[in-house]
Amino acid sequence: MHYHSLTPLSNLTLGFNTGVSFGMFRELFLDRPLMLAGIKMVIVAGLLLWAMRTPKPLEMVGLGLIAGGAMGNIVDRISQGAVTDFLDFHVGRWHWPAFNMADTMITIGVVLLIAGSFWPVRS
Repeated sequence: MHYHSLTPLSNLTLGFNTGVSFGMFRELFLDRPLMLAGIKMVIVAGLLLWAMRTPKPLEMVGLGLIAGGAMGNIVDRISQGAVTDFLDFHVGRWHWPAFNMADTMITIGVVLLIAGSFWPVRS
């Protein structure tokens, strides 16, 4: 795998994920990228409906980030048949699975969604 070193702990690399998170179910969706994109679009629609109905601003932002990140990955999947991953973080020879900025937004959104669940709704 080719890469460009950014820092002692990070590289830019080029990878393509035909599965879901961390490449899970890769074989299942390898020849069916549009099926996976369709499933994700239904999930995104549900997240957006939830975001429009929640009274909690932190949940709304979190859901928006999750939906936006998912849509970014859907665009990759439809246009290329796979999601492009390019961020590689590592410690020595141990590498976290490569990911992209859409994945980062999804992760931040999940953290905000969880954090928002602990705050009461304002009256």
